[in-house]
Amino acid sequence: LNKEPKLSRTHVPAGLSPVDWQRGLRRQFGREQAFMLTNLSDEPFFSEFRVGNPVSNSGYRVAIRGLQPGDNFCSCPDYATSELGTCKHIEFTLGRLEKKRGAKPAFARGYQPAFSELYLRHDDRRSVHFRAGTDCPPAVAKAAALLFDESRNGMLPDERFGELELFIAAALKSGHELRAYDDALDFVAGRRDADRRASKLAQLFPRRAADPKMTNLLKVPLYPYQAEGALFAVRAGRALIGDDMGLGKTIQAVAAAEILARHFGTSKVLVICPTSLK
Repeated sequence: LNKEPKLSRTHVPAGLSPVDWQRGLRRQFGREQAFMLTNLSDEPFFSEFRVGNPVSNSGYRVAIRGLQPGDNFCSCPDYATSELGTCKHIEFTLGRLEKKRGAKPAFARGYQPAFSELYLRHDDRRSVHFRAGTDCPPAVAKAAALLFDESRNGMLPDERFGELELFIAAALKSGHELRAYDDALDFVAGRRDADRRASKLAQLFPRRAADPKMTNLLKVPLYPYQAEGALFAVRAGRALIGDDMGLGKTIQAVAAAEILARHFGTSKVLVICPTSLK
């Protein structure tokens, strides 16, 4: 068998996008590792595994559902933050599984559980998806077809997040097993919180940075761009303020914290800054 060409860790190869390069690096690195693999169920391929590092004595949970980026899940920080849809632990696991007898027909057949799933994909962007199980009742399948976009792997459109709760309740009432994973539910909760913050900010500061309530927010007056930055940070819930030195990152952070405390019931805010600024 021809081995895949070795990828540079510092330069993007010609003809390869940065995203595919990073995915390739994780595939390359993952399949070189001497991790420990433990299957957590009796299913040989589409299962949950523990990938352990004997050197660091650390381990992560990996769920295998397919061969494409975004199909699988890992509990490691890289998978959660990179939005590549893969990581070295997933690639290590796939490399081991693909060597097993029966792997090719199993992956060609695909993942076909009896239960349905509500899960989070991380390919290019985070999005919530629904996968119908083989035992999915017609009524639940019909409701899912109306809510989720089948042309995009059963993706929940951004504007329909508010309808998800009713769908889950209806699915559970039918008696059908629907597994709604924590990361998907946390993502939905975060998006709904962001929508509520944006709606409340629009009511509190209808003129945005020019609103009188922003002008009188602190004892020190804010410049318009500083007021806009503070509103952006509150709307996002968390933010990196990357202005140049002297433009007022500190006052923007203080203003954002004041809005969160005064109008959103926030009691603690984490500010990361140089020791000299504390």
